[in-house]
Amino acid sequence: MTTALRRSRNFAALGMRAGSPSGRWQVDVAPRGRSSLPASGLSTGWEPAIVLTMVGALLLFGVLTLHSASAVMAERHGDPHYYYVLRQASGIGVGIVAMLICARVPVDWWRRFAPHLMFVSVALLVVVVLPFTHSIAPEINGARRWLRIGITLQPSDLAKIAVVTWTAALLVRKRDSLRSLGRGLAPFLVGWGCIVAPIALEPDYSTACLIVASCLIVIFVGGARLGHFVFVGLFVPLVAPLLVSGYRGGRWESILLNPGGPVPESAQQSYQSLVAMGSGGLGGVGFGEGRQKFGFLPEAHNDFIFAIIGEEWGFAGSVVVILCFLALVTVGFRVARQARTRFAELLAVGISSLIGLQAFLHIGVALGVFPATGLSLPFISFGRTNLVAMLASVGILLAVARGASGGGGDRGSDDDWEELVPARSWGWR
Repeated sequence: MTTALRRSRNFAALGMRAGSPSGRWQVDVAPRGRSSLPASGLSTGWEPAIVLTMVGALLLFGVLTLHSASAVMAERHGDPHYYYVLRQASGIGVGIVAMLICARVPVDWWRRFAPHLMFVSVALLVVVVLPFTHSIAPEINGARRWLRIGITLQPSDLAKIAVVTWTAALLVRKRDSLRSLGRGLAPFLVGWGCIVAPIALEPDYSTACLIVASCLIVIFVGGARLGHFVFVGLFVPLVAPLLVSGYRGGRWESILLNPGGPVPESAQQSYQSLVAMGSGGLGGVGFGEGRQKFGFLPEAHNDFIFAIIGEEWGFAGSVVVILCFLALVTVGFRVARQARTRFAELLAVGISSLIGLQAFLHIGVALGVFPATGLSLPFISFGRTNLVAMLASVGILLAVARGASGGGGDRGSDDDWEELVPARSWGWR
């Protein structure tokens, strides 16, 4: 009896039933483009609420921390102490609108227009690095990453969403040839290269690595062969010299080879970040009472804002922030598991990976695990383009969740190249 019940549970999600004259299992095939899993068993309906709660908590905490981290710098530049908070608030407003719009857009729309999004992203990135566009793409702190066209935006932040969307769409389209190196992996490498190459020329190696890592997770979930990852790994020796050259090499040397010796100028940011984290103790020195923001820690409002969190809110506050990100990413992967279509599943995986990896790298920099990378902490660091992009990606995640719960989101596709969500995917079903 126990064996029969276990078999019934194992095959219930596959739409299988027993009792045929031959004694074999029979498969109930769902309409093309839809999952064979019943919608009632896919979603409990609480996932969007958790996502919104975590994002709202991070935004609120971010505004408070940003005010503390940026007030001194704003007054030093002759601006009101709330200058950066007001600018961040405008980004939050635009981002919330973008999130609401993306949450209402059918997920299948992103699949259809993924190539267009890629083309626009590549075009913007190329404009940034062209030698004759300094008037609209000025060099700031040794890098050209921003476009000033009436508004200031960072195209690489928009490219993150575009490339994971394109990767998910192409995975569905290439499902029959994915295991081939030439016809399967090569198109992905070409597409990623079109995005990563101009980003590396800015230079912004951390964002380039973030994009590649997120896309590799997507194709791993999509069923890529282990040999594909070995092949991609062959390019690491070619990229490594770029990551350890110049001031980046000094940071790596300070962290790995001489952790207790004199701190070189190139590693001062990482050192001051560790000072901030260490001085916070268990409960922090108190909100607004941190000292590292008084010129000791550059980019305290952006690249090293987690160090300010550790200093003023201590170990306890840092853990709360980390738990919020863990909850957000975990629920994001749960939404992916419950998606009705293969594309929606892979898109949710890509978005969750982007948010999680960016937070992981930023926190790792603050803790001295990695050299300074220039990546912001999602929903908390100052940066309106990144904030809008992150909130828009949350909107897409909500659209996938709405579709999984039957709320009018993604309801599958009848296109020839849409694929059912395989019941064996990730070993979860």
